[in-house]
Amino acid sequence: MDTTTCVVVGGGPAGMMTGLLLARAGVEVTVLEKHPDFLRDFRGDTVHPSTVRLLDELGLGTEFARLPQSRLTTLSMYAGDREIVAADLTRIPGRYRHIAMVPQWDFLDLLARAATAEPTCTLRMRSTVTGLLHGSGTVTGVRYLDADGTVHTLRAGLVIACDGRDSVTRAAAGLRQKPENVPMDMWFFRIPKSVHDTASGAVQARFTAGNSAVAIDRGDYYQTGYIIEKGRDATLRAIHDVQWLRDRLAELFAWPATALAAIRSWDDVKLLEVTVGMLERWHVPGLLCIGDAAHTMSPVGGVGVNLAVQDAVATARSLARPLLDGTLTDADLERVQRRRMLPARFTQRSQRGEHELLIEPALRGALHTAPLPLRMVDAVPVLAGLTGYLGGIGLRPERAPDFARRPLAGAAR
Repeated sequence: MDTTTCVVVGGGPAGMMTGLLLARAGVEVTVLEKHPDFLRDFRGDTVHPSTVRLLDELGLGTEFARLPQSRLTTLSMYAGDREIVAADLTRIPGRYRHIAMVPQWDFLDLLARAATAEPTCTLRMRSTVTGLLHGSGTVTGVRYLDADGTVHTLRAGLVIACDGRDSVTRAAAGLRQKPENVPMDMWFFRIPKSVHDTASGAVQARFTAGNSAVAIDRGDYYQTGYIIEKGRDATLRAIHDVQWLRDRLAELFAWPATALAAIRSWDDVKLLEVTVGMLERWHVPGLLCIGDAAHTMSPVGGVGVNLAVQDAVATARSLARPLLDGTLTDADLERVQRRRMLPARFTQRSQRGEHELLIEPALRGALHTAPLPLRMVDAVPVLAGLTGYLGGIGLRPERAPDFARRPLAGAAR
């Protein structure tokens, strides 16, 4: 039976950052990721200013800047009847004033390389956690399958669940999120860019009465999310031919039929069932949930990646010493939750407001003009700067612990 000091379940942003930071503290840590690589489409690709700054503090700025990316300094959208600026990141104090639009697989590869360069970090791909080990009322490790289906057990002083919104680890610990009602689900698909496409900006967001979508410029294609009413996926596919979706996208973005033909059938349209929830208690003895496993976010604003990264930093700062000393207690786990609960609750409340202000009226066909609060933000630059700060930096931003910092070889600016 293998043993380690800490096992991290899930190699997403929260998991890989946690593994990197704990390893830099000298903690023996094993990260288990069920997939063979990080190449999965339709994942959050926004790296916010607080995370860009963190990468510089970790000495990864130069390598991060080399990744394929575009930069977003203002968040604009078409809402109802007009184009508005919903957030202006150029007004954020300091030099970190943009959102980097980076394919998540490249971002995770960067973190994985940095983590596995540390002698105390092990990354095991194709390792699917199926259950937890227990002893005397405490989680003592995990049970997982390797690529060949062989069962392994891994004992650890702490299990950190970073396996996302559908966390198997969270469920195995008997923890359940308190769900919120959300008005939407999303369809995801790719639309190739036309050679005549002159659209500028990394993101195009269009919210109109009964027809709304967001398109992220990924170089030679748009990663597109189309918003539908909650629970309507099967019905819409049954009553409409896929040409119905093509026509609605043409209305929103004026994309040519040749590009829209990339949606050949409904098989090319993937469903994201949007859920929002929060654990009342993020931990049990021997186990801590962070990121989406603790607080599942709406796709609105693309903040999930950055909240997960911030959770990882707070976790490593609070738990590295007790893990090294073998003195970890429930009070240490509770300290992480107390620190990160406020930012998570604030973000979910903000997303709820965006659902009520924008998404719900659009879905019921009532969004004929831009909502007054958005018009005010557009008209008052200071307000656009405030929304840029709250979205880009957020409440209680985390800084790299001293033990994880490395000399700044280059800035991720």
